[in-house]
Amino acid sequence: MSVTAALDALSALLGDRLSRAKADLDAHGRSESHFPTTPPDAVAYPESTDEVAALVRICAAARCPVIGWGAGTSLEGHALAVRGGVAVDFSRMAALLEVAPEDMVARVQPGMTREALNTELRATGLFFPVDPGANASLGGMASTRASGTTAVRYGTMRDNVAALEVVTASGEVIRTGTRARKSSAGYDLTGLFVGAEGTLGLITELTLRLQGQPEAISAAVCAFADIGAAVDAVVETMQSGVPMARIEFLDAASVAAVNAHAKADFPRTPHLFVEFHGSEAGVAEQAARFAEIAAEHGARGLERAHRPEERNRLWQMRHHAYWAILASRPGARAIVTDVCVPLSRLAEAVAATQADIDAAGLAAPILGHVGDGNFHAILLLDGSDAERRAAERVSRAMVERALEIGGTATGEHGIGIGKLGYMEAEHGAAGWGMMGALKAALDPHDIMNPGKLVPPRQAGRPNPR
Repeated sequence: MSVTAALDALSALLGDRLSRAKADLDAHGRSESHFPTTPPDAVAYPESTDEVAALVRICAAARCPVIGWGAGTSLEGHALAVRGGVAVDFSRMAALLEVAPEDMVARVQPGMTREALNTELRATGLFFPVDPGANASLGGMASTRASGTTAVRYGTMRDNVAALEVVTASGEVIRTGTRARKSSAGYDLTGLFVGAEGTLGLITELTLRLQGQPEAISAAVCAFADIGAAVDAVVETMQSGVPMARIEFLDAASVAAVNAHAKADFPRTPHLFVEFHGSEAGVAEQAARFAEIAAEHGARGLERAHRPEERNRLWQMRHHAYWAILASRPGARAIVTDVCVPLSRLAEAVAATQADIDAAGLAAPILGHVGDGNFHAILLLDGSDAERRAAERVSRAMVERALEIGGTATGEHGIGIGKLGYMEAEHGAAGWGMMGALKAALDPHDIMNPGKLVPPRQAGRPNPR
């Protein structure tokens, strides 16, 4: 079967839910980051697992690529159709299927977003804790092993996905995992698909672990004289065992952008945004201990937010920092980096990154989830080749430094196409090759999101971006 014949068969299967309209193709060929538009050949909007399975079987017969699409918020080109094919948009599979309060789990379809899930959970006394900032789809979050501001307390998607339903490259439907809190029954297939970036199959259902809504929540923000003092305060806080729910860093440039975007008036110096969850007494004790540590590192202007509307405004400003930073340079695009390093080397890595940015003469605010050792530089580009090359050098230096000191090329954004060239350096030829062998065994015709994550099957290696 040819690809054209496959598209005709999909049109017969889905009717007007298979789109070849240019506007639809372009919308599914864009990334949040700096990659060029790469449209698919068609966009499918399935409404059930059976339709997804039938779709994959048709595409498998034609050797037609299949690329999962959630909310389109990924930052390393994960969902770009680099070899054409069909983008499978899960926006019509966005239902909450079940909540089991006694087991503290929920079953959802992949197109449901984390905000929609938490809205549905409000009356249950439970919530889903993983918060990447963007209102991402839960299927996409699982596929990229996302995390975010609350990972320091509640873990990443790896820790919060109990079970999956997956359509494999042959169109077979499998289920992985259970509702049980633990298992020692064979290979961890759930863990295999979480973070696979759609290269092994399409997730059509997730069973997610939930948390009890804390009795008390308190947030705070404080300013520091310089980056080193703020990062040192983070390291000491974590080493002291204070159970932070969030501890976020923004440098002076990030704060300036947030001020302009949100009409705030924070001092234009590095800041920490923090949050505490627990009992009333526990939260008060945690906040007091953090205030002591922060003061020892020269923090000033500690402001606390207890009321929900105050906390929501604070975290809205943090979550919108990316857009605020883009708005600080109208018309700019960005290379959005992320690396994660051992906590003991965090201050060194952030300082070295700032030095690289200054030497390159770039506008590149630094911010991140530093309680995990995970930070970002948003490298703003004016479109010139010279500035792009300088930004790519800074990004490459960040990754290489992270790997040298025992860290990773990406703490939460994933690999996609943007960081494919660092996989061998991080995992070794044998380790990366084993990932390729798994991909070849489960997807022998390389139709599931090809060109991502694993070694290319053709000759050659991609260049680091």
